[in-house]
Amino acid sequence: MNRVILMGRLTRDPEIRYSQNDNQMAIARYTIAVDRGGSRNQGQDDQTADFIGCVAFGRSAEFAERYLHRGMKIAVEGRIRTGRYQNKDGQTVYTTDVVVDRHEFCESKNAPGAGSFDDGFSQSAGAPTAPSAQDDGGFMNIPDEIDEALPFN
Repeated sequence: MNRVILMGRLTRDPEIRYSQNDNQMAIARYTIAVDRGGSRNQGQDDQTADFIGCVAFGRSAEFAERYLHRGMKIAVEGRIRTGRYQNKDGQTVYTTDVVVDRHEFCESKNAPGAGSFDDGFSQSAGAPTAPSAQDDGGFMNIPDEIDEALPFN
């Protein structure tokens, strides 16, 4: 089975090209920076992200062209494809890309920065207000006296 799911941020806007055959197909190439996780002080390598090349074809490429931009946090699902070619110096260059089947947004388009959360509640009078980032990690505070009104205990 060859399946991969990655979450990261786009390092630049997708590069879009169209095939030159009769039924021109869109081809999108972009790179996402995927955080390695773990302790940042482990080992001598200062790099904390891997930069993964991605390629999308057809409708997925058109989606990337329209909606994906540098800095966006996305999740991609696809398969790993390896290849090789000869460069102009005659050396063999090996490549590894993710062929993207599906893209997903991982944060609100209105998010001002990394890690922000927009739950869509209106801030108008009478409407519920969204929990702020400072309140208990984004969870709503529930009063103690509400226990009797809940259908479960």
